[in-house]
Amino acid sequence: MKNIIEIDGHKALVSFDPEIEMLRGEFLGLAGGADFYAKDVQQLHVEGAKSLEVFLTLCREKNIEPFREFSGRFNLRLEPSVHEAAATAAAAEDKSLNEWVAEAIKTAAQAS
Repeated sequence: MKNIIEIDGHKALVSFDPEIEMLRGEFLGLAGGADFYAKDVQQLHVEGAKSLEVFLTLCREKNIEPFREFSGRFNLRLEPSVHEAAATAAAAEDKSLNEWVAEAIKTAAQAS
């Protein structure tokens, strides 16, 4: 996966901040922010572990759920021609549009 690292079992998006010339990590799926900075990838892992621990400790102290909950539902807006093409492709595979889209998203997410 591009620009994603894993720290203590949690994924973080990594980008470069040109203003301060440092790598920036931001944990994904948290109910709040826990970002961290470093000059190199090795130090980014160290700083990420520290940032995550501080965030999780604060959540425990305040009795806050640290992770976002996903309902499994979301709305998707498409151009009508894309909607029609997807519905046709789903029907050709004898699937509902929902099944077809969910499978396509799952495949794309696992590949990245």
